Amino acid sequence: MFEAENPMFSGHFAIDFVVDPFEAPKDGQLADQERKYTQPSGLPERTAFFSVSEFAALPSDDTKPMLVVLHGLSGGSHEVYLRHVVAPLIADGKWEACVINSRGCAQTKITSGVLYNARATWDVRQAVKWLRKTFPNRPLFGIGFSLGANILTNYLGEEGDACQLKAAVLCASPWNLEVSSVSLQSSWIGLQVYSKVMGSSMRRLFENHVEEVSKNPRIDVAAVRGAKYLHEFDRALQCASWGYPTEGAYYRDASSVDSLLAIKIPFFAVQAEDDPVASVKALPFQEIGQTPYGVMMTTSWGGHLGWFELGGGRWFVKPVTNFLNLMAKEVDLDTPFVVENPDKVPGNVASHTSVLKPDFSPMRRKLDLQPAPLN
Repeated sequence: MFEAENPMFSGHFAIDFVVDPFEAPKDGQLADQERKYTQPSGLPERTAFFSVSEFAALPSDDTKPMLVVLHGLSGGSHEVYLRHVVAPLIADGKWEACVINSRGCAQTKITSGVLYNARATWDVRQAVKWLRKTFPNRPLFGIGFSLGANILTNYLGEEGDACQLKAAVLCASPWNLEVSSVSLQSSWIGLQVYSKVMGSSMRRLFENHVEEVSKNPRIDVAAVRGAKYLHEFDRALQCASWGYPTEGAYYRDASSVDSLLAIKIPFFAVQAEDDPVASVKALPFQEIGQTPYGVMMTTSWGGHLGWFELGGGRWFVKPVTNFLNLMAKEVDLDTPFVVENPDKVPGNVASHTSVLKPDFSPMRRKLDLQPAPLN
């Protein structure tokens, strides 16, 4: 459990580390028997807290690549799609991995009224800084799934040239949240199945933390409980929590489609064109053609984080792990990148004679996340 360093986003968040199989304790401090950090149901299956001595022994000088994982909406390290990617990487002992759990997910408690949103990059930033310090020689790589991919893209864009990750993978990202939301609401299956299920899952998450979240005077508990669909939940909770006037304003500000243009490390995006959640209408086809840092692969089928194969496997694991292994083992990521045509990178204007040239800032946001000065 980590305490947030930024006072603007006070509270705890959890990071899960992949370790060798062990017998999970059913009681005692390592199982959080007193429920200091976890919900009444306790830790997720196959999970335990590190003892003080185990945590102290965690830092390492080894050079194994380490994967930093962000799960999807209301998920955690238990998600099967996530484990399908992690398992083959760590099978031969050549990779390490950890999962940054969004606040309140993975059966953890929150210790402030702050949950998370599609722009919640602050915990990722703190975690990566800690990982860089704790494992100074490990090259760090990132992967995000669904909403986690949107958050990771925003983080990569905010970090720009200073990013501590060597490369990243973005799986089934919704990219333009407003377009994806409208698309989701435009079909019966999108609204009555996917949006309804995601809305129910977020209401359950809210109920797990209602005592803490309801301390925020902006939150109307009855309105949140009455939300049936995901966009209604976002309207009732996210808008109230973060000061957005509408869910559309929240979606536009939290979308990662522009953040893509600020990424300065190699990245690989994987999308399915029949994805009902991450709509094909929201995919950044033009933007991906403008950046020299990333590529996007789309498949005709795959659904949302599906890509199922006979036998229960998932096809997308192959290109994702191939990319990560290639970046970790065959590409010289320590040599600075040289962009052949910098004038063609968004924000740069070729042969412009005026001193006041037009400029595009992909990371210009509407929500002010800087702490107010103390007067």
